[in-house]
Amino acid sequence: MTIQKLFLTNFKNHSEKTFEFSPQINCFVGNNGVGKTNVLDALHYLSVGKSFLGNTDLNNVMTSADFFSIEGEIFDGEKENIIKIQQPREAKKIIRKNDKTYDRITDHIGFLPCVIISPYDSNLISDSGESRRRFLDSMISQTDREYLFNLIQYQKTIQQRNALLKSFAKNRYFDAESLEIYQEPLIRFGTNIYEKRKEFIASILPLIQNYYEIISNGNEMVSVIYQSDLQENTFLNLLTQNLEKDRILTYTSKGIHKDDLIFEMNGNLLKRTGSQGQQKSFLVALKLSQMNRIKEITAKTPILLLDDIFDKLDDSRVSQLIELVNRESFGQIFITDTHKERTENVVKKINEESKIFEIK
Repeated sequence: MTIQKLFLTNFKNHSEKTFEFSPQINCFVGNNGVGKTNVLDALHYLSVGKSFLGNTDLNNVMTSADFFSIEGEIFDGEKENIIKIQQPREAKKIIRKNDKTYDRITDHIGFLPCVIISPYDSNLISDSGESRRRFLDSMISQTDREYLFNLIQYQKTIQQRNALLKSFAKNRYFDAESLEIYQEPLIRFGTNIYEKRKEFIASILPLIQNYYEIISNGNEMVSVIYQSDLQENTFLNLLTQNLEKDRILTYTSKGIHKDDLIFEMNGNLLKRTGSQGQQKSFLVALKLSQMNRIKEITAKTPILLLDDIFDKLDDSRVSQLIELVNRESFGQIFITDTHKERTENVVKKINEESKIFEIK
C-alpha cells in the first residue's frame, strides 16, 4: 500500500496543503508547533478514520472554518483509490472510498493498515490498563473484522448491563433475573475476545523480543504478559460470583473489559526499572512487531508513521533502528523531526528513495 498524494483543507493548522510522496521514505522537518505531527495524524485518519492523538473530530477543524477535509490517493498494488474524509461542524463525519460513502466507518478499517510510533506511546507504559486494552484492540481489529464486531457488541452489552445496575440503585430495588438476559451475549462475545487476545499476544511476543534485542544490542530481556480474569475462571462463574458486588458498585466488576498487558524487562516491571531509552526501545519493538503481524496476516504492508522517533534514543539505538529499517521491508515510511541535518544523515544511511518536506 502506498499513499501517493495527500490533500488537506482546514485540518488543524493547515488551511490548504498538498503533498506528493515518495513510495519509500518521507520526512517532515521543522520547528516544534509548525504542524509536522498533524500531517501524520491526517495519514492516520486515512487508515482508521480517527486521530491517534485522542482529539475529537470537531476539535480538528481549523478555527473559524466550517469543516475539514482529508483526501488521499492510494495505490493498492493494482489500482489507484481515492479516500476522502470530511468533517463538517454541524454534521457527522463522512468517509468515502472512490466516491462511495461507507455505511459504517468500521467497514473501512483494514483497507490501509498503518502503525504509528510516537512520544504519546509512553502512555502505554505509564497509564492504566485502559490505554493498553485500547491499543491491543486496535492491533487486532486492523486484521480481524470478526474481533471488531465482537468487541463492539461486548461493549454495548456491558453499557446496557451497567445502566440497569445503576437504575436498580436509583430506584432502590434489585431484580437478578433482569440481569440474566445479558449473560449469554457477554459470555459469547467476551470469550471470543479473550481467546483472540491470548492467541495474538502469544504470536507477537517472539517478534517483540527479537526486535528489542536488535535495537538494544541484546542487553536486556523483555516480555509481555497477558492478564485476564478469564485465565482462572469461566465468564459464567465470574458473573455469578460477583453479582452482589456488581449490585453494590453499580457496574460490571469482572470481565475482559478489565484485561491488562504487563510489560517486563529482566523479570521486573518496565515502568519501574526501565530507563527512558529502554522504554522507548521496547515501544518501537512492540510497534514493529505489530507491523510484521499485519503484513503476515493480510499480505498488505502497512504504512509506518514515525513521530519524533529519535527522541530519547542514544546514537547506538538509533543506528540499530536504522539498520533494522534498512534490512526489513517495512514499506512506505513517514518521519517527523525537528533537526533537518539529523534527518538527512539518517536517510542517507537507508538505501531507499526519499523526500524531505520542510514544514513552516
